[in-house]
Amino acid sequence: MLIEELKNYLGFAVAGNFAGHLGEAGEADEFKVIKTEEKDAPKGLFPFYIKEHDSFLSTYPISHKEIYTHNREEDKIQAEPELSLICDFVYENKRVIDIVPKYFSAFNDCSLRVQDGKKLSTKKNWGIKTKGISKDFIKIDNFTEDGILNKYHLSSFIKRDGKLHNYGTISAVKSYSYFFTQLKDWMIEKFNTQEDCGPLEELGQFMKKAEEAKGMLIASGATAYSEFGKRNFLKKGDELFIYVYNARRYSHLDIINNIGSSDNLDECSRLHQIVK
Repeated sequence: MLIEELKNYLGFAVAGNFAGHLGEAGEADEFKVIKTEEKDAPKGLFPFYIKEHDSFLSTYPISHKEIYTHNREEDKIQAEPELSLICDFVYENKRVIDIVPKYFSAFNDCSLRVQDGKKLSTKKNWGIKTKGISKDFIKIDNFTEDGILNKYHLSSFIKRDGKLHNYGTISAVKSYSYFFTQLKDWMIEKFNTQEDCGPLEELGQFMKKAEEAKGMLIASGATAYSEFGKRNFLKKGDELFIYVYNARRYSHLDIINNIGSSDNLDECSRLHQIVK
């Protein structure tokens, strides 16, 4: 799997798939109009990259090295540490029939926090290099609780003015509200039934060239923030680190000790971005 191939993937993300995140992100009020069948269910899906779409969504926003502010710091830019799923999918008769996660990677679903009443997608792609993904793609053996992902944790850090800060909480991948088969089945349903409501959009409009896409890149949802992460937005010169790692092999201290190192850890996907 090569990072360059992602330009031919559809980019979507899950909103509200981690307890408390929407409140921390200042988005809870916007989502009050979205009703879910279960209390902790995700709110919906939103696009962040659709190749050749006739809007800002056609801009490829992903980088593995940098985040560009595009001089929009006043809109409160906040990183969102996430797990991304690189998926094959089956699309027939204008419906998503199946989604098959093949690889996973550390992801930064970077977002503007300005409250402007517009769709969530408008805060998610404001130009080139406004998203991040690690080049360390890890193959998924099977997308169930018996598979490799059940061992993995996610942690994130910001280095600012020479000092390292925890950015997000240390989170087990399996602590997402919906994951594995439950998330897969939910996503298939949402692709086929989600309506325009509040900050979310009807999704069929983004699937017009789905048969030409190589696959889907799906961001599973942002984790909760540390106290530093809640209070601080990105500024130029910050260094961001997001790790998805086998927690049965590495401790949190092992991960911290890897920051700044050129050594690549096995069974670990590391994203390092500099804010510019």
